[in-house]
Amino acid sequence: MTTLDQLRDKRDIKARPHLRQYAPVWILEETVFAEEESIQFHVLFQHHLHGWINRRYRYDGFNDTLYHKGQTQLAEADALGFMLDAPYIEAQVADIPNAYGG
Repeated sequence: MTTLDQLRDKRDIKARPHLRQYAPVWILEETVFAEEESIQFHVLFQHHLHGWINRRYRYDGFNDTLYHKGQTQLAEADALGFMLDAPYIEAQVADIPNAYGG
């Protein structure tokens, strides 16, 4: 059985390379499904055309797969409250050309 820390580490190995293009990225919420060895989580990032995006993912630890589960736009005023915490992924560049493939 995978521990919670091991499951998060496996999720990070899969999610960080994908999410780095959107940096800075904040994790808004996380739900762990221990019996399924999976984590559902929401991330927040700013897209240069679409504004603030709240995107949901599910990481399946058994199959080592990251699933995109949809997204919604967020008003800047709502996004500001989440930015008080340190980001999950920090940005080295404010905007990466050709980022946000979909």
